[in-house]
Amino acid sequence: MTSLLAAAAFFILLHLLVSGTRLRDGLIARIGQGPYMGLFVLASFAGLGWLGFGFAQARGEAWNVAYWGATPATRTVQLGLQLVAMLLIVPGLTTPNPTSVRQEGALERPDVVKGMLRITRHPFLWGVAIWAVGHLLVNGERASLVLFSSMLFLALFGTVSIDAKRKRVLGAKWDAFAAETSNVPFVAIAAGRQKLRVGEIGGLRLIAAVVVWAALAWGHPYLFGVHALPH
Repeated sequence: MTSLLAAAAFFILLHLLVSGTRLRDGLIARIGQGPYMGLFVLASFAGLGWLGFGFAQARGEAWNVAYWGATPATRTVQLGLQLVAMLLIVPGLTTPNPTSVRQEGALERPDVVKGMLRITRHPFLWGVAIWAVGHLLVNGERASLVLFSSMLFLALFGTVSIDAKRKRVLGAKWDAFAAETSNVPFVAIAAGRQKLRVGEIGGLRLIAAVVVWAALAWGHPYLFGVHALPH
């Protein structure tokens, strides 16, 4: 329990107090963008590894009581949520996006707002948020609540944090991009600022997302020791 809680606190504070504040700007000014990013990536991977280790350890402890469990209905809903998550995550990772690391230059492209960015300018993070919600739906034990709630909070906080960082650095260019897009999925489309054009996302990206979803669903018991498919 202690290790998992400490890991969750470390990972959250790393992003709250460093990545999401002006402390980041000061560190970059002092040591440079490259060294800062290298150290931050190392710290993030260390935090994720610690979270994974702490979670695996906590699952077998007596304190890890369950408040709810999976049912056939929630397993089915969970599968659907994971598909939606992968449809955001995979195209989000493979689409040029000025909110992504070192892709600020994408703002220079006249057609930067296309495909997945018409839906949300943070597809990866919203995919992680939906992924976390789905896991919370079927995992009601304390260890899972700590792990997946932490990931949900960081995903949602990350969208706001990135917007603030890009605005500080990019100014008017960012404002113009933000005015054409939305943080929350489909808000820009609902407001009439964008149109949904699925073809722009790319057929290969969508197929890859479905393949990743199916592979994870089938391989879940072998990778994580828990069945994801109804049985």
